[in-house]
Amino acid sequence: MNLLLLIVLLLPLAAAMIIALGLRRHGTLAAAVSILTALAMWGLLAYGVHSWDGALLKASLTWFELGILEVQMGLQLDHLAAAMGMVVVLTAFWIHCFSLGYLRGDPSKARFFGGLSLFMFAMLGIVFADNLWMLFIFWELVGFSSYLLIAHYWETPEAREAAKKAFIVNRVGDVGFLIGIIACWGYFGTTDLSTLQTLSKTIEPTTLLGLLLICGFLGKSAQFPLHVWLPDAMAGPTPASALIHAATMVAAGVYLLCRIFFLLTPEVLITITVLGVAMALYAGSCALAQRDIKKILAYSTLAQLGYMASAIGLGYPGLAFFHLTTHAFFKALLFLGAGSVIYACHHEQNIFKMGGLLRRMPITGLTFAIGMLALCGVPLTSGYFSKDAILAAAFLNSPLLFALLLVAAFLTALYMGRLFFVAFLGTGPKHSSSHQPQVVRESPLVMTLPLIVLSVLALCSGFIGTWPAILQDTVSPALSTLNMEEGYSAAHKAVLIGGSLSWGLGLILAGIFYRNGTQEDPITKHAPRLYRLLASRLYFDEIYNAGIVRTQDRLARGLHFLDLALLSGILARGSSWIVHLVGVLCRKLHTGSLPTYAYWFFGGLILFAAFIVM
Repeated sequence: MNLLLLIVLLLPLAAAMIIALGLRRHGTLAAAVSILTALAMWGLLAYGVHSWDGALLKASLTWFELGILEVQMGLQLDHLAAAMGMVVVLTAFWIHCFSLGYLRGDPSKARFFGGLSLFMFAMLGIVFADNLWMLFIFWELVGFSSYLLIAHYWETPEAREAAKKAFIVNRVGDVGFLIGIIACWGYFGTTDLSTLQTLSKTIEPTTLLGLLLICGFLGKSAQFPLHVWLPDAMAGPTPASALIHAATMVAAGVYLLCRIFFLLTPEVLITITVLGVAMALYAGSCALAQRDIKKILAYSTLAQLGYMASAIGLGYPGLAFFHLTTHAFFKALLFLGAGSVIYACHHEQNIFKMGGLLRRMPITGLTFAIGMLALCGVPLTSGYFSKDAILAAAFLNSPLLFALLLVAAFLTALYMGRLFFVAFLGTGPKHSSSHQPQVVRESPLVMTLPLIVLSVLALCSGFIGTWPAILQDTVSPALSTLNMEEGYSAAHKAVLIGGSLSWGLGLILAGIFYRNGTQEDPITKHAPRLYRLLASRLYFDEIYNAGIVRTQDRLARGLHFLDLALLSGILARGSSWIVHLVGVLCRKLHTGSLPTYAYWFFGGLILFAAFIVM
C-alpha cells in the first residue's frame, strides 16, 4: 500500500516532467498524457482505498539533518487523507477532461496541462504528508503551481498582476505558518503529525502556536485579512479557477485545520469562528455587486470557506470536512458550467451581456441550476445536508452565530438567483451580435459530460450511505456527536425552518428583481452608494496599496540605503569608504554642463563672502 501511495504521488510529477521536456509544442499529446495520468491516479487510489483495512499507514525516511534538526520525508494514510485524496483526484480528473474542450486551439495548451499535473503532485503531497515540514514544502509548491495556472494568459496585464498578487499574499500567510512550524518543533520536539496528536494529550499547546499555524489557512483559503487575492485569480482559465476553488488549493487550508485540530486552543477556535462568520457575510455582500460570472462564484467560495471555518471553530472538524467534500463537487460543477457559458459566449463574462442561455444551452443550464441549488442548500441536494449540519451546530452553541449564518445563506441564494435569472432566464441585451441564438450553442460533449457527472455528485454526495464504507469514518462520528447533543431536535427544526426561509426568500427576491435580466442592475438604480461600496470590495485593495506605498516602499528604500552605507560602505571598504563617498560626490559635481558649473561658482562665492563676514 505504501508503494501504491508513492506511485499515485509521483505519477503527476512524471507527467509534468514529460510535458515540460518533450511535449511543449504538442498540445494534444500533452493533454492526453495529463488526462490519462489523472485517470490512472483515480483508479489506483480507488483500488488502494478499497483494499485498505483502515489502519494507519506510515512510511518515512530522513531527508537531511542539521544539528539536532532532522527533517523527514514521509507519507501517511488515514481516513482523512484517504477521503481527501479521493475527492481531489475525482474532481481533478473531470476538470482535466473539461479542459480538453475549453482550451481547444490554445497554443499554450501543453503548458497548461503540465501546470495541472504539477498542481496535482503538489496537492497530493499535502494530503499524504506525515509531518509539517513535508506539508510546508508541498504547500509552497501548490502556491507556485497556482501562480503558473493563474498566469496562463500572461500576455494580459490582468493575469500577470493577479498571479503576482496571489503569490505574494500567500507568502505573507506562509511566513506565519513557517514560524509556527518552527515553534511547534521547538515546543514539542517533533513535527510528525501522529506524534504531535499523542503529545498534545499531555502537553497543552499554546494559543500563540495555534495562531501562527492558522496563518497558512488564512493565506491559502483566502480568509480575512488575506482574502484579497482570490477574486483577482479569476484572470486565469476557467478550468484552473475550478481546480483552485473546488477541492484543491483553497480547500487545503481547511484540510490543514482538520489535520492540526488537536493543536488549536479554545482561543484560537474562537478566532477562527469570528473570522469565518465575518467572511461569509462579507463575501455574500460583495457578490451582489459583481457582474463577472467567475467573480460571483469566487465570492461564493469565500463564503462557503467561512462556513467551514465556523464549523471548525465550533469544534466540529468532521462537519467542516463534510461541507468541503460536497462543496468540491457542486463548486467544480458551477465553475465548469460558467466555463461552458464563457466558451459559448466567445469569452464574455459579464452576466448582463448574456440572457436566455437556458434555452440555447439546456445541458449547461440544467446542470448549473443543480449546482446553484446545492450551493443554496435546497433539500435533497448535497449542500443541504452539509450546510444544515453546520447551522445546527451553530444553533446549539450560539443563537447569534446561527442568525448570522442564516443571513449569509440568504445572501447566497440572492446573488446566485441573480446570476441564474439574468444569465440563463433573462432576455439579455437587445443589440449584441455575439449572443444571437444562431451563434450561442451548447458546448461539445467533452465539456458537457463532466457537467453531468458532477451534477450527479452534487446531488448524491450529501448522502453518507453512498460513500465507500471505509471513508465514512471521516464524517459519521461528527454527525453522530451532533445528533446526540442535548437540544438537537429543536436545532433540527430551527434549521429546517430558518434554512428554508433563507434560500426560499433569497431566490424569490432574486426572481422579483432580476426576472427580466436587463442590462441595468436594480441595485445601481435604487441604492447607488451601496452598490459602489460593495463593488469596491470595501476598499481593501486601496487600503493595502496605500499601506504598502507608505510603509513597505519607504522601509525598502531605507534598508537599501543602509545596505549601501553600512555593508557595501563601512564594512566592505573599511576607511576607504570616505574616499569613495568623496569620489561619488565629486562625480556628481562634474556634470559637463556650463550652467551647473556657473551655479556652483556663485554658490562658492556666497560661501566665501559669508566666511569673510564671520
